[in-house]
Amino acid sequence: MTELETWYTRNDAYLSAALAWLRLRLDLQIQRLTAKSTPAAGQSIESGGQVPSEPPALRWGFFKRTVSDTATDIKDKPLLPPPSEAATNEARLKEASASLAAASEGEPPPALLILSQRLGLSDFERDILLLCLGMELDTRITALCARAQDDANRPYPTFALAMVLFDAPAWEALSPERPLRYWRLLEISQPGAQPLTTSALRADERIVNYAKGLNYIDDRLAPMLSPLPQVLADTLPLSQQAVVKSVVGILSTPRNPGPVILLGRDRESKRRVAAAIGVALGLHFYRLPADMLPTHVGELENLARLWQRDSLLSPLALYIDAYDTEKGNGGDAIQGRLARFSVRTGGLVFVDSREGTASWLDGAFSVQVDRPTPSEQRSLWQTALGEQAQEIPDLLSGQFNLNQEDIAAIVIQAQLTDAPAQLKDRLWQQCLLKTRPGMDHLAEKLDAKATWDDIVLPDQDIGLLRQVAAQVQVRTRVYDDWGFRARMNRGLGISALFAGDSGTGKTMAAEVLANALDLDLYRIDLSAVVSKYIGETEKNLRQVFDAAENGGAILFFDEADAIFGKRSEVKDSHDRYANIEINYLLQRMEAYRGLAILATNMKSALDSAFMRRLRFIVNFPFPGVAERKRMWERVFPSETRTEQLDHDRLARFNLTGGSIHNIALGAAFLAAQNDSAVTMPLLFEAARTEFRKLDRPINEADFRMVKPVGVNA
Repeated sequence: MTELETWYTRNDAYLSAALAWLRLRLDLQIQRLTAKSTPAAGQSIESGGQVPSEPPALRWGFFKRTVSDTATDIKDKPLLPPPSEAATNEARLKEASASLAAASEGEPPPALLILSQRLGLSDFERDILLLCLGMELDTRITALCARAQDDANRPYPTFALAMVLFDAPAWEALSPERPLRYWRLLEISQPGAQPLTTSALRADERIVNYAKGLNYIDDRLAPMLSPLPQVLADTLPLSQQAVVKSVVGILSTPRNPGPVILLGRDRESKRRVAAAIGVALGLHFYRLPADMLPTHVGELENLARLWQRDSLLSPLALYIDAYDTEKGNGGDAIQGRLARFSVRTGGLVFVDSREGTASWLDGAFSVQVDRPTPSEQRSLWQTALGEQAQEIPDLLSGQFNLNQEDIAAIVIQAQLTDAPAQLKDRLWQQCLLKTRPGMDHLAEKLDAKATWDDIVLPDQDIGLLRQVAAQVQVRTRVYDDWGFRARMNRGLGISALFAGDSGTGKTMAAEVLANALDLDLYRIDLSAVVSKYIGETEKNLRQVFDAAENGGAILFFDEADAIFGKRSEVKDSHDRYANIEINYLLQRMEAYRGLAILATNMKSALDSAFMRRLRFIVNFPFPGVAERKRMWERVFPSETRTEQLDHDRLARFNLTGGSIHNIALGAAFLAAQNDSAVTMPLLFEAARTEFRKLDRPINEADFRMVKPVGVNA
């Protein structure tokens, strides 16, 4: 038999002894009532021979009075059983008490004694609770309660009955501040003007089951809670093990440190660290979303009381998820409820918060929890892949910023995927899916199709683009293996500015980099990011950077001068907040781990402080004749049928690559309508349309067909 099975056997034996003791108490009270209501032989009763019942004050034990003080109309009426019967009852009660005391021995003690100790019940309060438990555990108690109160309409426990049944009765047991009512151990049914002392009592269902040895989360709490998985500290990366050790040391001191605020952007890492702290302290963590806290003060107080009760009855700790709680949009109200709840619950409370948003919690201390470092991520990849590792850990840890659980899940998914691609490619695609940012309302995912063969730029600018791609690929070697990360606290990301007129190839260059690096490309919708409301722009920008922080995306800010413009002189509050937005953006650009590309048509409009923080500046000049000729030579797909195209003649049109693409596409549609090949006349017709769109003058001499030499009219 296991230790748990042995304890269940002892607990059942204790309850059996306690119920036997309780039934005897009720039997003795019934005997006293019977003796008081039945005259002895040779005794006379005045007032028609009726013996009045014992006054309530005497029966309930509120005051110590003699019979002569209260029952002046009773003559020579015996109030107690005969001496022989009294001795027998005393012996029976002593024997039952001894059996109960014997059943109470052993470690751990029975559940009812554990509950009494942890919730601070007196002996009298524990006996009241036992009386209510008896109603649920023994069907005989119902009838005994009615007879013990000499009232068939009261087949239930009351405070009045408890006062007369048990030793050392105390009126304070009825107080809302005493454990029976404070911890909601009893439910009191008090209809209308019925006195509290004669109202029906019922044990809370959670307490009944606890006394039977069934320990679980209260049903009123369970729908709002979800358990955190058990995590051993030595299974975490070393940087997170250090956090666990530090927090456990603080929490092991006698001083109550108050709520523990977990800061950081990776929610899963914070949960695993909290779970490991719970294991080290012998506690089980349950997660509660902050937005599920009741709005009504009474409901909030009841929830706090129930949780505190459960945390005293079981080794529990609370993990409040307040990551998305912030000022504005109802966040103030949630923060107020969270502050009150964390104070009222007592016990160990962790709060998952974004950077600094829970600093208003009284008595709290903050702990920074980050994802594993790049070197730790590389070790996690190596451990998960085993002999299949090869160069894959360096590749994946260099690009993606993932936590321990994500890495394990990605490896399992890639190994189970039945795909013809190599393991490295499957892992890469799974990483992209895992890190795909959830910012559809702020950004547009571009389907990058352009390659190095498609883009036409001067050799110097092509070289800069290739440097951008190369730095993204080898940054882990430089930052970690060569020690630069230890000397740098910002600027670990790679940022590039693409400056040039519209249509010169900035977006295409971003697509080329996305294809070369095999990453997703997101164009930030500035109309959705920039807000007229104070603080909203920073909030939207934070969502963009946080969503893309894991490394699976390239951020492409088109027309960046709209938000990265020069800071202005502060003349009013709007200027001040506009400058705050720019300052925030500069800081996030430096802290951003991935590749961010900014495109602008007006390089001179950008803030000079921002320009200094850029790693690369790539100029996209207006294409010359040679560049335009190469564009015309590459503009048509191989599947498009063309005839006698004069690329030198087309290159004379002073156009950007974007306009050349538009003309080629327009000519292709004209050819499709005529079911013919793309010819020079069709290209000229499409070019006229493009010139009119650009409000450019049309010189017909430029569009006149030149006949080849030797061809007759």
